[in-house]
Amino acid sequence: MFNFMKKKSKAETPQQRAERDSAVDKVLLGYEVGTVSIATMVTGLERDGQVLTLDLRLPKDSNPEQIQQELGQLLHPHGIRTIHMNVRLPADVKGAGASLPKSMPKTTDAMATHAKPATQAEQEPTSGEPPITKAAPTQASLAAHPRIRHIIVVASGKGGVGKSTTTVNIALALQKLGNRVGVLDADIYGPSMPTMLGVADIKPELENEQFVPVEAHSMAMLSIGSLLDSDNTPVAWRGPKATGALMQLYNQTNWPQLDYLVIDMPPGTGDIQLTLAQRIPVTGAVIVTTPQHVALMDAQKGVEMFNKTNIPVLGVVENMALHTCSNCNHTEAIFGSGGGKFIAEQYQVPLLGQLPLASGIRAQVDKGVPSVLADDEFASYYLSIAKNIEANIAKFAKPVDDKRIF
Repeated sequence: MFNFMKKKSKAETPQQRAERDSAVDKVLLGYEVGTVSIATMVTGLERDGQVLTLDLRLPKDSNPEQIQQELGQLLHPHGIRTIHMNVRLPADVKGAGASLPKSMPKTTDAMATHAKPATQAEQEPTSGEPPITKAAPTQASLAAHPRIRHIIVVASGKGGVGKSTTTVNIALALQKLGNRVGVLDADIYGPSMPTMLGVADIKPELENEQFVPVEAHSMAMLSIGSLLDSDNTPVAWRGPKATGALMQLYNQTNWPQLDYLVIDMPPGTGDIQLTLAQRIPVTGAVIVTTPQHVALMDAQKGVEMFNKTNIPVLGVVENMALHTCSNCNHTEAIFGSGGGKFIAEQYQVPLLGQLPLASGIRAQVDKGVPSVLADDEFASYYLSIAKNIEANIAKFAKPVDDKRIF
């Protein structure tokens, strides 16, 4: 192993931990193996004080010992004194691990149990140190944020179901019920929270190398959209950079004391969702769908993803359930009926509420004054959903302690 000189240090404060975690994130994102960020090769990560343990899947022509030493030098200024690396290399036709330097300690397979068995060259240790095997972080291993009581993600399997509109109104409804609420816009490619909350022209300030959230109707809000030059600036990033941006927005923000941080997720079940499941301590997820069959199929995938990553599903919101004609008052289920109830019953989770398809809801978020804030005829729907969330969330709460791991 690559060991730095160890020094006695006082216990870290939550602020110091957050700063160190953010600094480690930056180093991993900036360090490249070949032309690819090593952050894309991390399958597991754990920091315990001054010790960092990484599970890595490296290219077969990489030099793990050199990587360990270089990362050690880069992370030393940020208080990391020891680095443990559990490395998996692609199998080679002539035997994996044959080109490893002789001085490199034994590497271990930190992947799932279904992965291929290690070859003889991988199994034979080249030093007397025992291997350390670490699984990828799970929700159970993540401590609650020291200043945030509950983190709720609002997600959908597909776009166009009104997820962001639902998110912003749920957040405002939770606040109206007397909670301290923040909003994190994790929809990196299509950020809409700044516009919906009427703060599109306000940039977050920096204080001690941390973002100060934008205040939007007494809520703390941060979005990648707040950092862009204009509304039409595209975020043309590959997955690793997008997930890195999400972690930076979460870790490198001086969030105030909050009862709820509501995260607006991008549609789908890709990199950002998986990164969140491994790195951010989530209390539970709210699934937004429409009654349409195609939307329901994608919503089911979202529920399955959260089940597999051990994130409780707090319930389902069925959006665009009914439309009432403004001329004749005829009510029609344009996208079908019963879809939200079907998913809720299938997965034995609550149906948190059904929302109408109404131009008034759209018009209010376009103006930056969502329905709950405007206290219009639709506000009661969102307040009912917020009350249903509050009624069940206590049983999913994570215990708060100061052993935060990234």
